[in-house]
Amino acid sequence: MAEADHIDYTLQLEPDNVLLLAWHPGVRIEADNARAAVDAVNRFADGNRYPLLVRMANASHLSRAARDVFIEPCAASKIALLGENAVDRILVDYQLAAQPAPCPTRFFTSEAEATAWLLEADLPARDPLPGDLFG
Repeated sequence: MAEADHIDYTLQLEPDNVLLLAWHPGVRIEADNARAAVDAVNRFADGNRYPLLVRMANASHLSRAARDVFIEPCAASKIALLGENAVDRILVDYQLAAQPAPCPTRFFTSEAEATAWLLEADLPARDPLPGDLFG
């Protein structure tokens, strides 16, 4: 399992080919460290796309400039944001409501559920069949 360790986060490739970006508890996420994290993900992916699990639990601050960095497309094919509490959920809900994510993105409090979502195959859209209840 390859790993890169930085002052504010750790980045590693999990055995199931999910990239894990773990922000350290209490970190203030500003434009500079957000840019460093996104650049690290892109370098690590080396032209490939990976599902990305982001452990953001207990980050103390997410600046507007950092949010602007996170809406840029990157090597992530899907992003699961893993938090622990209502503050984490509020940060994510605000971000996703204010600015569109660059790829499918969801918030989770369970790492197992987040990983399962990241690994599930994306089903192609289909036209509703006659008789579909929600078609």
